[in-house]
Amino acid sequence: MNLALRDIRHNGFRFALTGVGLGLLLGIVVAMSGIYEGALEDALRLPRASHPDLWVVQPRTMGPFAEPSRIPRDTRELVRRIPGVAAAGAVAFQTAQTMARGRPVRFLVQGYEPGRIGGPETIVSGHGITESHYQIVADASSGLSLGEQVPLGPYRDIYTVVGLTRGMVDSAGNPVAWLTLLDAQTLQFPVPPALERREKAAGRNAIPTADINAVLVRLQPGVDATTVAGQIERWKHLSAVPQRLEETYLTKFVIEKMQRQLGMFMVILIVVSAVIISLIIYTLTMDKLRSIATLKLVGAPDRTIIALIVQEALIVGVGGFWLGVALTAATKDYFPRRVLIVPGDVAALFAVIVVVCLLASVFAVRTAVKVDPARALIG
Repeated sequence: MNLALRDIRHNGFRFALTGVGLGLLLGIVVAMSGIYEGALEDALRLPRASHPDLWVVQPRTMGPFAEPSRIPRDTRELVRRIPGVAAAGAVAFQTAQTMARGRPVRFLVQGYEPGRIGGPETIVSGHGITESHYQIVADASSGLSLGEQVPLGPYRDIYTVVGLTRGMVDSAGNPVAWLTLLDAQTLQFPVPPALERREKAAGRNAIPTADINAVLVRLQPGVDATTVAGQIERWKHLSAVPQRLEETYLTKFVIEKMQRQLGMFMVILIVVSAVIISLIIYTLTMDKLRSIATLKLVGAPDRTIIALIVQEALIVGVGGFWLGVALTAATKDYFPRRVLIVPGDVAALFAVIVVVCLLASVFAVRTAVKVDPARALIG
């Protein structure tokens, strides 16, 4: 006979209500863990999309995602001539805000040179950029459709959507869009109005600054990235950041603060869950002190009573946890940010909840063990 199950059946409504409340609370904990994992996955997708081995950036900087970088466009040709380099592509990054279908849309724009590395990895609909100007490939999360026209830049030039990707967003959840490098330079380094007026008065066209943010480098098979990076830094006086180190910078300087904040809220919610479990188990134990005294009177050992309380705490906590996991899995597609449920994180949280349940039952166990068997004889 399992006393814990019999007691749960006897107080079914109270246990069910507690389990649902804990499930909602722990579901938030699981969702926060999934939001962090999703943000990390989103943040790393863009730097990994072109499969570069090195990021060549401004000297003494850590790459275009961790801090600003600005280098001349001809850096790409200088890097391309270095022995061991198989391909190089100039890229520029810029955040752009616009209106589409009467609603605001915010992009992370990546400018690249068609035919070189740096463009969209997989286009699920439409095609890549085929013209020098005014074409855009955007992620489907932007809500844009093929053929739609989007105003961008200080002059509100009209760009036509020619291709769509899926799942390409930045660390802030903004959809990524690709333009030609020339168009991206116009967005990021627009000609100052005074210079534009002067050039027009002289009968010339004002040319945007031909700067870029980074050069993506892909090495030949078997070439050591550290050796090539050393040559770039020594002879070209630039910083060459290996891909893995660039991902580390992005994680540490862009994602880490969000990780700490989510972690803090997760700890708070777990502590609140522990308090709830402790209170409900303690209350149920106090309600059945006479029954516990009767068990002691008939010779039940303390381990039986302890098992009763601990099992109830585990059933409530573990049941609520798995209910929370199920609720999060069922609703994760409706979150505004990607929620990525990782089995390793779920297993770690499960272990934490088991420990929390054991700790939450301590006060109830101490009270139950101290009950005098003579209390069963009191009317």
